[in-house]
Amino acid sequence: MIFITNRFPDQSIRTRIGRKFTFDLHNNASSNSVFFCEHKNTNEHIEIGSIEFLNRLKDCKFKQILIYIHGFSNLPESVFKSTQTLQTLCDKSKKNEVLVIPLIWPCDNDLGIVKDYWDDQKAADQSAYSFARVLEKFLAWRSSSQHQTVDAPCLKRINILAHSMGNRVLRETFNVWNKYDLPNGLPMVFRNTFLVAADVVNESLHEGEDGELICHASRNVIVYHASDDLALRASKASNLKNKIASRRLGHSGVENIDKAPRNVYQVDCDDVNNQYDFPKGHSYFLTGTKKNVQGKVFEHIFSCLISGRVFPDDEYRRSSIIHDD
Repeated sequence: MIFITNRFPDQSIRTRIGRKFTFDLHNNASSNSVFFCEHKNTNEHIEIGSIEFLNRLKDCKFKQILIYIHGFSNLPESVFKSTQTLQTLCDKSKKNEVLVIPLIWPCDNDLGIVKDYWDDQKAADQSAYSFARVLEKFLAWRSSSQHQTVDAPCLKRINILAHSMGNRVLRETFNVWNKYDLPNGLPMVFRNTFLVAADVVNESLHEGEDGELICHASRNVIVYHASDDLALRASKASNLKNKIASRRLGHSGVENIDKAPRNVYQVDCDDVNNQYDFPKGHSYFLTGTKKNVQGKVFEHIFSCLISGRVFPDDEYRRSSIIHDD
């Protein structure tokens, strides 16, 4: 499994191809350096560098790439486990179709959800500068004449799945990328952007709001939400304590979908989220009621990956409900 991270390593921040790479879990500051690595086994990683990383994308047998941005209070080994689950489900659904690549940002490992939450918000915002550099590096490499072959990544479909506070990382990354590198606007790089249990305010995707650029960079933006997501209830309580009153996108869906760009869709997962992830009801995009068996939320995500359409039977539909059979 290959991955990208801006977490500080125990080793030097200077890139050395082939070296052992281990995470400094006590440091949740965002590094300005970005590391392109391979995960081999538990706590066993090596640094491969950006050129090798991008060449592996070019040469891989998969038709699509799914960038996975995890949520708050997730340490690297937990992220690798979730990524492997996603990869297994994708492979079972259609072999050689989707390669899942985790983007690991520096969550805190302190005890206590509120302390973690506020530390992680800061780390999420600071990570935007690092990951905007990754996107700029990818665009520059993709447009380089030496890579214009039939197997180049520009011909592979690129998708994003952001979970929980990973949506904050995504939102801020696009804003920084636009401000410093693409002042004339973002290109539509991504086919599908899945915002699952998004821990951002529910007006974020409205035109003129901070998350609008997500819509500019994506063909489809799909919001998955559940009103009884307990992790987001804790998030809301933490925000209220700090005098920030707003419903979360992952709780209620888009505040007013008519104020969002036409490529924004939403899916109500209220009937299944607690069955799939008891008792929090927060990571319901992975398996269903049985381990390593896809649930209906994943089925919908994968159908979007395959078809490039959210509701193919009704081109004007923008909302749906996933029901429990």
